[in-house]
Amino acid sequence: MNVFLSRRQALIGMGALGSAAAFGLPTRAATRNLAVLHLASHAPSFIAFERGYYKDAGLDIELKFFEAAQPMAVAIASGDADFGVTAMSGGLISLAQKDAIKVIGGALTEEKGVTGAIILASNKAYDAGLTDPSKLSGKSFGITTAGSSFHFMAHKIAVANNIKLSDMQLRPLQKLGAIVGALTTGQIDAWAIQPNVAKKMIREGAAKQIGLVSDYAPDYQVTTAFTSTKNAASEREMTAAFVKAYSRAIADYNAAFVDNKADDAERDALAKIVHKYVESDSPFEAAKQNLVDGAMRINADLALSLGSCVEQLDWFKAEGMVKDAITHEQLFDTSYVKTI
Repeated sequence: MNVFLSRRQALIGMGALGSAAAFGLPTRAATRNLAVLHLASHAPSFIAFERGYYKDAGLDIELKFFEAAQPMAVAIASGDADFGVTAMSGGLISLAQKDAIKVIGGALTEEKGVTGAIILASNKAYDAGLTDPSKLSGKSFGITTAGSSFHFMAHKIAVANNIKLSDMQLRPLQKLGAIVGALTTGQIDAWAIQPNVAKKMIREGAAKQIGLVSDYAPDYQVTTAFTSTKNAASEREMTAAFVKAYSRAIADYNAAFVDNKADDAERDALAKIVHKYVESDSPFEAAKQNLVDGAMRINADLALSLGSCVEQLDWFKAEGMVKDAITHEQLFDTSYVKTI
């Protein structure tokens, strides 16, 4: 009887697999991990998870939280995570050269007319005269690690203001929380960060706004979607399913918070999802308003701003943070999304 049941269950399982294939869905396999940060820029990660978009695409996704971009890239390369959406770091590029990682799409982007990342000064530095990015020479600027998005933003701000980057004292503090603490207490003079974090600090009187990154880096592809080279090359059905599910959540997010095309009920529903993961220690209404006020566009369908990414790659090479030999083909797989 037990043997009969085992065979019957196996046949049922095979039938389920056949049905999934018939409907064009990837067959359910092991749980896949999505690397995320506690930032509003990761809102589609949370929306797709909570609304079941991954499951609808045939994926069993779990969220795996990190404190910075670089460790996320390492996790993808090692197989501890399957997908990530974060800044293109020096570590990520180096891993791509080792044939471990591929950038498959673009996510958060700077756009003229949308607030974007805000340049902040500590209250101490502001009171001492740091009221504009042109005055950053000789001042300390917080970054997570060398080669992070914060490092690249500092470079763009410096170039636009005729400041040598070497004249800005870059302070690598590894974690976002550490940078928040350092700026709040005046241990560093300045930082640039996404608006949901920046506006909370401004609202709480912890820092002052002195500029916008979009004034210096319009069309900057802030974050990218990436996966392992193995997934991109050999797990195409699964990878395409991830792009499809994530894109559904991007459409929800942009409609509600960037383009204001969603009604109040939908906006509240999405804000409640994001609030579980971002600013969960703040009252909901305050966090929702911060999300609305600080929303940045996320590229529809994970379209990739290839020109911006190539500019970043060239900068990494010029700074000696990655090897000159890395090619675009090693870093990017543009077969999953359109390039813009």
